Amino acid sequence: METAYIIDAIRTPMAKGKAGGAFDQMHPIELLSQTLQALVSRNDIDPGEIDDVLVGCVSQVGEQSNNPGRMALLAAEFPQHVPATTIERKCGSSQQAIHFAAQGIAAGAYDIAIACGIESMSRVPLGSARLGADIYGPTLSQIYAPGLVSQGVSAELIASKWKISRQEMDKFAMESHQRAANCRSDGSFAREIVPIKTASRTVSEDETIRPATTLEGLQGLSSSFITDEMTRRFPEINWGITPGNSSQLTDGASAVLLMGEKTAVRLGLKPRARFAGFDVVGDDLLLMLTAPIPATRRVLKRAGLSLNDIDHFEVNEAFASVPLAWMREFNVDPARLNPRGGAIALGHPLGASGSRLMTTMLNALEDSGGRYGLQTMCEGGGMANATIIERI
Repeated sequence: METAYIIDAIRTPMAKGKAGGAFDQMHPIELLSQTLQALVSRNDIDPGEIDDVLVGCVSQVGEQSNNPGRMALLAAEFPQHVPATTIERKCGSSQQAIHFAAQGIAAGAYDIAIACGIESMSRVPLGSARLGADIYGPTLSQIYAPGLVSQGVSAELIASKWKISRQEMDKFAMESHQRAANCRSDGSFAREIVPIKTASRTVSEDETIRPATTLEGLQGLSSSFITDEMTRRFPEINWGITPGNSSQLTDGASAVLLMGEKTAVRLGLKPRARFAGFDVVGDDLLLMLTAPIPATRRVLKRAGLSLNDIDHFEVNEAFASVPLAWMREFNVDPARLNPRGGAIALGHPLGASGSRLMTTMLNALEDSGGRYGLQTMCEGGGMANATIIERI
């Protein structure tokens, strides 16, 4: 089997996914096309040699409904024979795209592939694809009677089960902003960010990071998901999930260039990492966001590694309770978990988040000299992907 390597990984700046954000006047196809152009340009590869472009996108409706990867690569002036497909595994969509691309190379189906993600949450709001729809159907609703809950309530149930306090979640959120702000100021993000040209300016830095965030300010925010009905159903919940300790709605794109060793040698490109393990798993549908825990155990077993072998962990900060529950289970050094901040500070552009986390983790491993990095991400419907890479 061919070994799949990461040659490069980039991302756009993260922009607020609402009116007034840096990319709110930019069509998502334009955002992704500039990202693809930057990836092939800085590696000096012929886009005509790319076998496939695999794109993670969650809200496949409106401007993101027409196989956005295919539209973006054509807008980037890739040759028409280059195909693309769109993948939706909720928040793990572009992490799954990376898995499929690497597995395609290992199987001999691809020589070169791009795995990427796009989400414009300012132009295609969260929930647009299911607006007004019964997304469960009668049988599933009956099986899980008296009914399923939103991810926010699931995050509250996780906090309750793992005895995570509101103060602990707010402290974690504040530290996410502090870590990301430090990386922005010391230039640690510079290699992974590609500037994006909008109609009015060039955007080259994340606008989601709030370095002035304080614990006092966070503790003044109200719970986002408390209702009379939920309080009756779940009297054990203390209701501590707020906008401040949750991921931000965000516009962004990210892309990873993968190829086999023979192709890399032929093109004179130096691999930056190899894949040491993959996993994807389902877990409790009511708690919904706990699958990173079994996914971590399984991917470590598949790779023949232990927690002590991993230098860098990325656990997506969908809500602060998710990585904190994960840390309760594994008791790793907090300095190794999301050391450059996470989605609370950098935002969570849904379909682009998996490749964004991979991009940040790869660059952080290179800067720290670490060897192994493990990335995992909770996903709607009670799933999680997990990936281990080895820096070369």
